[in-house]
Amino acid sequence: MFVAGFPADTFGTNCYVVAPAPGEQCVVVDPGIGVIDQLDELLAEHRLQPAAVLLTHGHLDHAFSVAPVCGARGITAYVHPGDREMLADPSKGLAADMSQLLGGRLEYSEPEDVAELTDGATMSLAGLEITVDHAPGHTGGSVLFRLPAAGSPWDADQICLTGDVLFAGSIGRTDLPGGSMPAMLTSLREKILPLADDTVVLPGHGPDTTIGRERASNPYLHQVGTPEDVRPAAIRRNW
Repeated sequence: MFVAGFPADTFGTNCYVVAPAPGEQCVVVDPGIGVIDQLDELLAEHRLQPAAVLLTHGHLDHAFSVAPVCGARGITAYVHPGDREMLADPSKGLAADMSQLLGGRLEYSEPEDVAELTDGATMSLAGLEITVDHAPGHTGGSVLFRLPAAGSPWDADQICLTGDVLFAGSIGRTDLPGGSMPAMLTSLREKILPLADDTVVLPGHGPDTTIGRERASNPYLHQVGTPEDVRPAAIRRNW
């Protein structure tokens, strides 16, 4: 398996490319702001042909380049229906001050071909079997993408692209439109904690980690218990 990622210049959003091997079809995950040149170089270097774009959620810093990536190749963008409206109007996912700041600086276009993701579905794309887990909290339509890690650079059974649900040592913010700390804690408890300790976590921002490492040290996972036991913690300002 081929897995590569790099951070966008703006907000440091991780863009990932996943393929069965170099020289084959691939999926692009979360093409954010200003990633086109670096993405094209990576695809050319490894002779990869994108078959689809997958979005962990609809925030602009993860979806800004989806239209040019898809349009140049005639491929489909996949997003959960809970975040579909953000692809038409990115301001729906932004705080008012951020919407005003970015609105005059960035020219955004909606992708032409959009398909909706279904919780629990396993998709066959580019020779990969990718399972979708709806994990709201950061946004209403946030998802995890899980796939077998056989042949990957990691000695693990599974890879999980977590978007802004889970980071190394933290989680995504829940104070933006559509965010919910109770929903986030439920997602952590029901979708993250059941994963095996050796599951490799490829987050939307920052370095990769594992579920076992986060189970041992992530303060947000430590506070996840029964609904009566949950106490929201301070939100780290991540996207």
